[in-house]
Amino acid sequence: MSESAVTTAAAAPFRLKPYFSERVWGKPDLKPWYEDTGTSELVGEAWLTGPQCVVETGPLAGRTLGDVAEEFPDELLAPGVLAEFPLLVKMLFPDAKLSVQVHPDDAQAQAIGLHRGKTECWYVLEAEPGATVALGLKEGTTLEAVAAAEHDGSMESLMQWLPVAVGDMIFVDAGTVHAIGHGVVLLETQQTCDVTYRLYDYGRPRELHLEKGLAVTKLHTAAGKVPPVAMDGFTRLIEQKYFVVDRFDLAAGATVSLADVTGVSGCVVCLQGSGTVSSNEGKVELSIGEAVVVPAKASAVKVKAETALTLFRCFEPLHG
Repeated sequence: MSESAVTTAAAAPFRLKPYFSERVWGKPDLKPWYEDTGTSELVGEAWLTGPQCVVETGPLAGRTLGDVAEEFPDELLAPGVLAEFPLLVKMLFPDAKLSVQVHPDDAQAQAIGLHRGKTECWYVLEAEPGATVALGLKEGTTLEAVAAAEHDGSMESLMQWLPVAVGDMIFVDAGTVHAIGHGVVLLETQQTCDVTYRLYDYGRPRELHLEKGLAVTKLHTAAGKVPPVAMDGFTRLIEQKYFVVDRFDLAAGATVSLADVTGVSGCVVCLQGSGTVSSNEGKVELSIGEAVVVPAKASAVKVKAETALTLFRCFEPLHG
C-alpha cells in the first residue's frame, strides 16, 4: 500500500491489543474478561488505549497507538492538539487495596514539565457486596493530619469511604485523595498521564511521594458519584471537560450511528456481545475487553450488533 493510501486509511477505525500492567495488588488471572495475559505475574490493569498498545487491524497493524498519533495526527486527533491520544482507557482488577494516592491537575503537571494532569472516572463493572472506594478526605481533615497519618497508620480513618455497586459512575477530580478496595472491576477513563503520588501503601515496600502528593492535594474537589442521563438511544454516564463516556445497549441486528460525535479523539470499548464498527474509510470487528479507536477524521461512523451488544464510547470533547 502506498504512503498516501496508508495516510487515508489512518482515518479508518482500528482495534488495539490490550497491554497488561503488572501490579502488586492485581490478580493471577483476569477471566472471564481475558483468557490469557501473557504473564504469570499479578496483573492489575488492562490498558486499552495506552500509547504502547499495538494496532491489531488494518494497514497500521503492528504500530503502537503512540506511533500512530505522532505519524498521523491530522487523521487521528482533533485539530491543534498535542500529538498524543488524549484518553487512557483501562480496566482495573484489584485483588487487594490500591495505595492511597492523588494526582496533579493540568497546571500542577505542566509546572513540572508534563503535558497534562490526571483527572479520571470509574465505571463499576463488578462489585462484591460491601465493596467501597475512598474518595476525598473527611470534613475538617488537614494536610498536617494526612502527613502524620502516613507515619501512624491512620490514613484510612481520614478518608470518606463510598459504597459502590454495578453501574455506578464515579468522578475523580485531580487533587482528590482516593483509593480503591478489592472486590470490584472498574472501567477507568482518564487523561493520558500516568503520574501517581502515593500517600500511604499499607506497609508495602513501595516508594511513597508524601511531599509531592501533599503539594497537589485539594481538601475539597468535585469528586463523587455521577447520575446517568438518558439520551436519544444511549445513556450519558459522565460529561466533563476532559472526557465524555456514553453507554450503548444494542439488540442483536441493531445498528446505531455515532455520527453525532465527529472531529474528536475517541474510542469504543466492547464489554458484552459482538459487532462491527464501520465508517466510510473502513470496518473493524469489536472484541470484548478491547478498544476500537475512532479517528477524528472518520466519517459516517456506525456500530452494528451481531449479538446483543454493550459498548462504551469515550471521547475528548471539543473545547471552544
